[in-house]
Amino acid sequence: MLKDPFQRLNLDRDVLTVSQLNGRARLLLEDVFAQVWVEGEISNLAKPASGHIYFTLKDKNAQVRCALFRQNALRVRQALRDGLAVKVRGRVSLFEGRGDYQLILDNVEPAGDGSLRLAFEALKEKLSAEGLFDAAGKRALPAHPQRIGIVSSPTGAVIRDIISVFRRRAPHVALMLVPTPVQGREATAQIVRALELADRGGFDALILARGGGSLEDLWCFNEEVVARAVAACETPIVSAVGHETDVSIADFVADVRAPTPSAAAELLAPSSADVRQRLEGLRQRLLLRMRDRLHRDATRLEGLMRRLRHPGERLQQHAQRIDDLEQRLLRGIDRRLCAGQERLARLETRLAGQHPGRNLTLLRQRLDHLSSRLPRAMQDTLKGHRQQLQGLAQTLNVVSPLATLSRGYSILLDERGQAIRRADQTQPGQRLKARLGEGELDVRVEDNHQTPVTLSLLD
Repeated sequence: MLKDPFQRLNLDRDVLTVSQLNGRARLLLEDVFAQVWVEGEISNLAKPASGHIYFTLKDKNAQVRCALFRQNALRVRQALRDGLAVKVRGRVSLFEGRGDYQLILDNVEPAGDGSLRLAFEALKEKLSAEGLFDAAGKRALPAHPQRIGIVSSPTGAVIRDIISVFRRRAPHVALMLVPTPVQGREATAQIVRALELADRGGFDALILARGGGSLEDLWCFNEEVVARAVAACETPIVSAVGHETDVSIADFVADVRAPTPSAAAELLAPSSADVRQRLEGLRQRLLLRMRDRLHRDATRLEGLMRRLRHPGERLQQHAQRIDDLEQRLLRGIDRRLCAGQERLARLETRLAGQHPGRNLTLLRQRLDHLSSRLPRAMQDTLKGHRQQLQGLAQTLNVVSPLATLSRGYSILLDERGQAIRRADQTQPGQRLKARLGEGELDVRVEDNHQTPVTLSLLD
């Protein structure tokens, strides 16, 4: 490359064609501005069928045309629109056909201090509050796995590094790749499906792996759906996304975070030398345990031999014990007999108190007493009823209609036996019956004085 970019202009020539001028201007711009970051606002956004994106980046004083070709546009996560403030990265170039100065972009991200970083921190805080990062919920990795599932891209150095580590450290472990894209707009949903498939595969552990890259390249591992899919896995999972300095949400949710895919493989691949060393340690511990057990058994045997006595001594002890039990039995029988006799005497005393003859005497005395009280009680009752009857007769005589008739009053009855209380209840010539205090009379109505009297004016 020339030290002075102006030497490429070939200014020794006097006359240039337009094409030559634009071509040399493009070379000059691309040499001087190989890569720049520019911040501005999108306008005049165009998305043709080719997949390329064209727009104008402007601020309050100027504007510049921008071109984002398809392979780079696929990596842009945020939907672009007019009026959106963005920060773009690219090289300065010139479109020779029109002589337009433009930016050829390879990255577009929202303006400001990393909106992706802000989204990362917001999601991290949300999931942490829900307890998805709690160490208590993390599962331990198996010490001797037999089947390992690898969720990663089938291409690239990641899968080769993992296979290399397992071949070197644990060639007996079976590896199975669950392929999935690890970059781009479609990667998020496919990673979730791959995790669900791997979790149902009956693996001893899973490795979620991807090589290094920018924050945008690794962003699919910062999506909430991917984080929740990792948390939902019943199988222990190791996250190995990016380089050692790269941190993703999936790293926090996973059971174990590995700085690199190779480190993840080393965590799950037990070294043969380590296994042999551990077996040797277990063998030494077993020998020590066996020696200790033999020593304890020998000591116990010596103690038992010292405690062992002659059978004659044991027979004497048993005979003495039998004599003691016999004496205790006799004393117990005597106590039971005395107690039985005392109880029998108490029962006899109670039985004498409940003898039928005594009860019959008491009942006969009570019957005689009640028999002497019965005539007097009957006389008292009759006397009371007689006095009550006399009082009721006197009361009846006071309110009786017959008593009223005996004082000179009478009752007029019509042919139906109904009492006549008013004169308008009768008719002239009507026959009535008059009931007196003693006897009855048949009477006839001559005049009930209900018909008006008419006097002649001529009289």
